[in-house]
Amino acid sequence: MKVTNETYKEYSQMVYRYLLSMTRDPALAEELTQETFYQAVKSVNRFDGSCRFSTWLCAIAKNQLAGYRRRHPKVDPLDEMAGRDGKDRPDTQTVTPEQSVLSEYGRVEIMKKLHAMDEPVREVMYLRIFGNLSFAQIGEITGRTENWARVTYYRGKEKLRKELEHDA
Repeated sequence: MKVTNETYKEYSQMVYRYLLSMTRDPALAEELTQETFYQAVKSVNRFDGSCRFSTWLCAIAKNQLAGYRRRHPKVDPLDEMAGRDGKDRPDTQTVTPEQSVLSEYGRVEIMKKLHAMDEPVREVMYLRIFGNLSFAQIGEITGRTENWARVTYYRGKEKLRKELEHDA
């Protein structure tokens, strides 16, 4: 496998959307996307074909984000969800049913509850709600199955619903 301009064109938007769903910062997502492809070019000889190329790229992207977060610790844990530009809503072209549910409740309270969820559930929730990704795409990104992503999201949504009902 070789990382070429065509490879970049094919996968860059997927990597960017993944990073955007995790950071809620378009500039940071773009920077990390570029760094992801730089690292992919440097280490393409380590790609052994045991997973899809897109999964491998998302793993690199996730590592790049983890490195960035180690170098730049957050001051406010809600920055990731509220967006670094101070907007209450993420920039999206269409509103999904999940996002419309978010608008019905106190946004900050929901963000606190999402942020407190365990990592695999939180990541799936972020990717689905803010990344507007399908369960198949989420499964591919996380290296799991579509069904795993669907079940994890459902369980996370039910947990969130119960917590919101409990607080009401």
